[in-house]
Amino acid sequence: MSVIAPTWRAGLTLERLNTIAQRTLVEHLAIKVTAFDEQGLHGTMPVEARHCQPMRILHGGASVAFAETLASIGANAMLEEGFAAVGQEINANHLRSVPEGASVSGIARLLHAGSRSQVWSVEIRNAAGQLTCISRVTMAVITRR
Repeated sequence: MSVIAPTWRAGLTLERLNTIAQRTLVEHLAIKVTAFDEQGLHGTMPVEARHCQPMRILHGGASVAFAETLASIGANAMLEEGFAAVGQEINANHLRSVPEGASVSGIARLLHAGSRSQVWSVEIRNAAGQLTCISRVTMAVITRR
């Protein structure tokens, strides 16, 4: 599948994207959206004790939460008023460990934008730019109640 340039909702700002995550898992994991452009939605996450498994490396579940967060924010940032995107399916391949004290960056790229679903590819990289996790996220598009 080839990457599609997202059509972002008018008036979208980084401040707004980061504000809507207050008092959620996104805030607890200190995930920040850093940019949104024709490539996709970009973000960062530190690797602190709360993100680690007992071997003091990034927990795979934290990587999956980061990937789904970027895809979810990206998907919702494209939708018109009255609609919402929610996670339907996610997979992830963990390729390289990341030690506590480091950070990771990610980019969610749009692969498919339909009226009922979106599919995003998320790449997570360490500070050296090495791929640490690759994920594909399917978002269901629903009518907001």
